[in-house]
Amino acid sequence: MNINQSVAAFFAEKVSELKFEDFLSEEVHWAKVGILDTVGVTLAGSSEPCAQILSSVLEGSQGASIVFGQPITCSALDAAFINGTASHALDFDDCNNTMGGHPSVPILPALFALADELEVSGKEFMTAYIAGFEVETKLAMMVNFHHYTKGWHPTATLGVFGAAAACARLLKLNSQQTQVALALAASGASGIKANFGSMTKPMHVGRCAREGLLAAKLALAGFTANITDVFEHPQGFFEVYNGRGNYDISRGLNAWADPFDIVKPGIAIKQYPCCGSTHPAIDCAIELFQTYSLRADEIESVDLWIHERRLQHTNRPEPRGELDAKFSVQYVVARALLEGCVALAHFEGDAYSDEAVRTFMKKIKAQPYDASQFSSDNHFGGQVKIKLRNGEVLETKVQQPLGRTSENPLPKERLKKKFELCGKNVISEKSLDNLYALIDSLESISDMRQLTSLLKSHS
Repeated sequence: MNINQSVAAFFAEKVSELKFEDFLSEEVHWAKVGILDTVGVTLAGSSEPCAQILSSVLEGSQGASIVFGQPITCSALDAAFINGTASHALDFDDCNNTMGGHPSVPILPALFALADELEVSGKEFMTAYIAGFEVETKLAMMVNFHHYTKGWHPTATLGVFGAAAACARLLKLNSQQTQVALALAASGASGIKANFGSMTKPMHVGRCAREGLLAAKLALAGFTANITDVFEHPQGFFEVYNGRGNYDISRGLNAWADPFDIVKPGIAIKQYPCCGSTHPAIDCAIELFQTYSLRADEIESVDLWIHERRLQHTNRPEPRGELDAKFSVQYVVARALLEGCVALAHFEGDAYSDEAVRTFMKKIKAQPYDASQFSSDNHFGGQVKIKLRNGEVLETKVQQPLGRTSENPLPKERLKKKFELCGKNVISEKSLDNLYALIDSLESISDMRQLTSLLKSHS
C-alpha cells in the first residue's frame, strides 16, 4: 500500500484491477459453493413472513430483476432488498471466521439483481463476487473482533462494503468511481445485534445489499462522496464504529489476496438453520444422541459450553418466538438431544413452545468455556456434558463444527442435498436440476439471465 493511499483508494484499485484469469481453481470452486448455497437458502427463505411482508410493502415496483421464488420482477434495488432479506431469513446461509458473520448474502442478492439488467457472464459474476468477499473480509481483519463484540452486526456493517465493491466491479467502474461507491457505503452501514431474533436481523442484509447496489449505481451516475479519508477521518468509519485504538488498518491491507479469504479460512456452510454460534454445541449433542440414543427421562442435567462472545447472543433459555428460537442455544441443543437433528420444522409456527422441549430445556445450563477446555484463539469450540440419573456422565467436544472452514468442508453430497431441500416446493424439480448444473459450470455461461430466469416461480 502506498503510504499516501487511503483505505478506500487501496480497495478500489485492487477491485478494479481484478480479473477472472487471476484466480486459481480453488477460488473458482469456492465461489461456486457460495453461490450454490446462497441460491438455495434464498429460495427457501422467499416464503418466510419477513420476505413476503417486504415484497407486499414494495408492491408496484417496476423493473427487470427477478424476485426469488415469486412470479414477479421489480427494480434492481427492490429485488436486492427483498432477496437479501430472504437470503438471511432462515439463518441458514454461509458464514466466515474472519468476518464474524455471513459473507455471501450481502453481496449475491445485489449482484443477481444487477445481472438481470445487464448482459453479464458467469466469469464476470464470479469475479465481482470474489472481489466483494475480499473487501468485506479484509475490512473485517481491521476491525474485528472489537467490532463484533461491541454489538454491530458485521454481516451488514461490513457486508455493505462488499456489496458496493462487487457491484462496482460488475458495472466496470474505474478506481475513482469505486472509491465513491465505498465512501457512499460507509454512510449506509448499519445493523445492531439488539434486533437479533426478529425479522429485522434478515432485513439488515436486505438493506445492505440494496445500499451497496445503490452506492455503485450512484457512483456511476456521478454522485459525490468523501473519497479522501472516509475510513480514516476523525469522524470516519473506523473511529465512529470502533473507536481509537480498536482497529488495525495494516492487518487487513497486508493480507489482501494472500490468500483470498474465500479460500482460507473460507466459507462455512451451515448444516442447521439457526445461529452459527450454536452449531458446535449442536454437533456435540447430535453425536451424543447417535451414540447413546438417550431418553429424556434418563437425563438429569446437561451442561454446555461455547465461546463467551457467542454465548452473549445465544443464551436464551426461554425463546419468545420462532426467530428468537434460532438464537437459543438451549432450544437447539434440546432438539438435538431429543431428536438427533435440528431442522427447518423446528422453527415454524409454535414449534418453539413444544411442552416436552420446554420442560427438557430447564435441565440445560449454558456457560462460556475457558482456556482449560479450548485454546484461547479458538472461538468456535463446543462441549456438551450429560449427567444421567444413574450417575453416569457422558460428554464430547468439537474444536469447530463440520463445514466451518475450507480445511473441514461439508461433503459435496451434503451440500447438494441441502440445496435440493431448500429449493424443493419453491421452484420445479427440473428448474432446480438445471440450476445446479448451471452453477457447477458457471464459467461457461455467457449471460447470467440464463440462470436467474430459473429462480422465478411460475405459480
